[in-house]
Amino acid sequence: MQLRQLAYALAVAEENHFTRAATRMRVAQPSLSRQVRLLERELGVELFHRGPGQNRVELTADGEILVPFIRRVLADVEATTSEARSLAGLDSGRVSIGATPSLATRFLPVALARFHTSHPGVELLLVEAGSRQLVPRVAEGELDLALVVLPVTHPLVATTEMFEDHLVLVVAPDHPLAGRRQIRVADLAGLPLVMFREGYDLRASTVAACRDAGIEPRFVTQGGEMDGVLAMAAAGIGAAVVPEIVVPTDGSLTALRFANPGMSRTIALARRHDRPLSRTASALSEVLGGGTATVAL
Repeated sequence: MQLRQLAYALAVAEENHFTRAATRMRVAQPSLSRQVRLLERELGVELFHRGPGQNRVELTADGEILVPFIRRVLADVEATTSEARSLAGLDSGRVSIGATPSLATRFLPVALARFHTSHPGVELLLVEAGSRQLVPRVAEGELDLALVVLPVTHPLVATTEMFEDHLVLVVAPDHPLAGRRQIRVADLAGLPLVMFREGYDLRASTVAACRDAGIEPRFVTQGGEMDGVLAMAAAGIGAAVVPEIVVPTDGSLTALRFANPGMSRTIALARRHDRPLSRTASALSEVLGGGTATVAL
């Protein structure tokens, strides 16, 4: 079994297509197909259902089970390579980090800039997604670190609490609620809300808080990303529940805090608990203020 065979198989699994996988791996398609066949022969299982022309493919049941292990092996090899390159003094290598959209927009850039100034030779790979997408990628070794929203229950992922992220209601300056200093969750009853797309942690938090208050949120529009939601709220289409850290300082939006107990979420730094961080990832963790992670329960 060769590492390139594992890499080829993973590329096919992610592309669902032999030709696209070959293009991505910069190898001739027949050569890639042959190496995947050799890997399957050595493993004793078929990884892919091959359609007409053996181009468009789908994972078999065995493939669904084995691909996460293949991804983990390749991630471990990458981590070993990165660590070896960094032994001379953190002057090279790569570190990958994930973050939710609000944290990637406001919190993370300053920390990454500080890290880059200290370690300019280290390549930074950023993945922006919701916590539900980031945690499995940490578990599979695809990401060294991730800024996520608690709770995290994956058995392979450890977390370190970092800070409490307060949520506020933002409205246009001429909105009827703009003159108020604070608002109750119950006041959202019947209020037109601009809502994020499915997969955003903020969407789930807002809906859960409303239902806990005995109301059902009213969405005037939904499906947006962070910048789009803020722009629509500023245009007066509706109000939006967002992290306080993303509220613009240009006066385009008015932020109302929620009355006690308020609305907030706990931000944590996630990592794999069953292996040590590389020196580059450990250095970035320190810059972020993550310190030593604890195993998630």
